[in-house]
Formats: sequence, structure tokens, C-alpha cells
Amino acid sequence: MIQDNEISLIPTNTMASGGLFLGAVEINADGLQTRDLNDRLRDLMLAGKRKVIIRNVCGQRYIGTRLYSPERHRMEIDIFGTPGNDLAAFLFGHRLVVHGNAQDGVGNTMDDGEIVIEGRAGDVLGFSMRGGTIYVRDGCGYRTALHMKEYEGKKPALVIGGTAQDFLGEYMAGGTVILLDLKGQGHRANFIGSGMHGGTIYLRGSVNRSQVSEQVEISPIDEADRGILDQYVSGFIEKFPDLELIPEEVLKDGFVKLIPRSKRPYSDLYTY
Repeated sequence: MIQDNEISLIPTNTMASGGLFLGAVEINADGLQTRDLNDRLRDLMLAGKRKVIIRNVCGQRYIGTRLYSPERHRMEIDIFGTPGNDLAAFLFGHRLVVHGNAQDGVGNTMDDGEIVIEGRAGDVLGFSMRGGTIYVRDGCGYRTALHMKEYEGKKPALVIGGTAQDFLGEYMAGGTVILLDLKGQGHRANFIGSGMHGGTIYLRGSVNRSQVSEQVEISPIDEADRGILDQYVSGFIEKFPDLELIPEEVLKDGFVKLIPRSKRPYSDLYTY
């Protein structure tokens, strides 16, 4: 049933074999509370919708969070406006595109799927993320990739067009983080990799030793790293065609690789 804030974008005779509409639905989020908006999304997913466009989003939290289903339904959600904290927390394989900025906690404990942010993301981007990929056109805030990890063959990835603030990769345990610094502002974050014990951070350009935790090794990239960077940089350029970037131009500049010296950096603090 179409709700008051929804507009079906397909002819009403477009039906799937199971009797469900499969076309896009547009939601006007103006005045909708967080719970009401997320209830609508869950109802639409369970009704078989595969494409939802949400307009006039203004601070509603947890968008995309309650979309788990044993049948593994998948939706694409386009968001116009500024979503609130914890966008796509626990995301279960869906694809979200934010046509603007996002606030804190994007992809918190994300399991799988893809998030594209056509702007800037706030603090703790990718916190405890364990799968899927997040692309951010601009920069991001503090504690990006905090405790990001790999899980049962899943390997999460963050690709940032700009730079990050302090505590990038804090307690990072797995996955891949790439900062492209496309505006050439330089990496100014401090305390990079504090407590890091897994995963890899790639920085386009250079970083001072004093900015990086002593527990982290800084090294040049090798051929295997170039393959990883080629894959994710190509993906980034595909998501943001308006930037008119050429992969070879982005990749030709120097990158450095940050990896932990130990998988147990605090082992001397414990009895076992």
C-alpha cells in the first residue's frame, strides 16, 4: 500500500511474477521521524521494492539499518538531503547513495553492501565495519576506520577522495583504507594507526613519521599493492564521474603503505 509520503514511479500494471511491484518508490521525508522513515523502508523491502528514492532527508538516523531479511532482499536507496548519525549501521548488502554530506557513524558494523557519499562524512566512518565498500568523494572526520576488521572471508574497504582527521585506523584489525588527497592538501592527521594490529592503510602522497604510531610501519608500495589501488581507485572514479579523473593520473603519484608491526601491539601488557 502506498503511504501518504510515497509516490510510485512506475505504471501500476508493472508486476513481478510473484505479484509484487518491483519499480522505484519515492518517499518525501519532510516531517517524518526516524522510526517512521525506517519502518517505511522495511515495509517496502518486504513488499519486494528494489529501488527507493528519499527526498528532503534532514537528520533522520539509522537509515538502512533495519533492512535484514533471511531471504537476503536487496534494495538501492538514493538519499537527497543530510542523513543523521549511524547511516547504514549493520548494513546487510544494500546499496545507498547520499547526494550530499553524511554525519557521524556511517557504516557502523556494516556487514556487506556499498555506500557512496557525494560529499563529506563525519567522525567514526566505518567503525567496526567488517564487509562491503564505502566511497566518500571528499574528506572525513576523526577516528575513521576505528576497529575496522575482516570477518569470515569478508574484507571491508574505505576509499576517501580527501583526507582524514586524527586517529585514522585506531585499533584497526583488518580491511583496506585508501586516502587519495585529491586536492593536495597534505595528510595532517596525527596518531594514525594507534593500536592498529591488522589491515592496510594507503596514503597518496607522504606522511611524517611523527604523525604515525610507533606500532605502525611505513613502506613503499609493491606490485601487489598497485593491483589493489588500481581496483579501488577505478571504482572511486566510476562512482564520481563529475570529478573527471583519469585513473593513470591518480595512480602515477606516489603512495605509501601503513601496516602494523605486530598483530598484538599490547601483548606485553597482558599476562597471556
